[in-house]
Amino acid sequence: MANTDFHLQFQEFEDGQGFTENNQGATTVTIDDPIKSRKQRKATGTAFEEEDSDDKTEQLLSGQKKSVPFWTFEYYQTLFDVDSHQVKNRIVGSILPWPRKNFAEVYSRSKPDLYGPFWICATLIFAIAISGNISSFLVNYGQPKYKYVPDFRKVTMAATAIYSYAWLVPLALWGFLTWRNRKITSLVSYSFMQIVCVYGYSLSIYIPAVILWIIPSEGLRWCSIVVALCLSGSVLVMTFWPAIRDDKPRISIAIISTIVILHILLAVGCKTCFFSTYEMDSSKVHNEPLTATNTSSTKAN
Repeated sequence: MANTDFHLQFQEFEDGQGFTENNQGATTVTIDDPIKSRKQRKATGTAFEEEDSDDKTEQLLSGQKKSVPFWTFEYYQTLFDVDSHQVKNRIVGSILPWPRKNFAEVYSRSKPDLYGPFWICATLIFAIAISGNISSFLVNYGQPKYKYVPDFRKVTMAATAIYSYAWLVPLALWGFLTWRNRKITSLVSYSFMQIVCVYGYSLSIYIPAVILWIIPSEGLRWCSIVVALCLSGSVLVMTFWPAIRDDKPRISIAIISTIVILHILLAVGCKTCFFSTYEMDSSKVHNEPLTATNTSSTKAN
């Protein structure tokens, strides 16, 4: 049988540095702790990420601190820097208001824009002018002496009314809220561009309503006016009521009433001025030549 006795003896080896010095041609393999190496890689990556995030934060803070005068092009460029998704959400929010949902707080507090209000007002102006001309043609169609001539003055009149309402009313409201905010510090304050943004988007519901006004039916027109007024007026009331509810009750009621009345006057004024259902009286048209003939024959006799 083989001898199974083994003599085990521990032997001290040279350190790695001495071994590599004596055996320069030998190949060495270093086995690191995988958990430690992963932690090192994560720590390194985190450091780079934190550095990048710090750089981005500094850039954002520097951009926020940079103030641009309002008469420069860069100031208005930021007001038109908005994507179609944001514009769509703001239009939907102005057409379908929800209770306890402030339009300015939800959509335009951080970044009000002028892109949507500008094009909404422009679209509404051309919709009023074109629909008004078509409505006049349908009302007077079939009259013997009627000749259709497009009235381009409606574009100028509509532009004056819409843009005056969309700019002058917010300017007056902003001035009043700023004045009251100095006396009562608890009031919610809105910037001028936020108020313009709210008023501009609140007019979007009138575009489909104006298109319906082409139909020469007074009942349909007044129904569309009431629906548009209720939807857009509720947006304005729910937006500006938090800014004045802490004020004196009579002042709060007076401001809300003024906002609603001006909104009603705009809708009713556009309907009255640009859409008329008064047809030419055919009996008067046919009787005018007969009256003139009888007058001339009487004079001859």
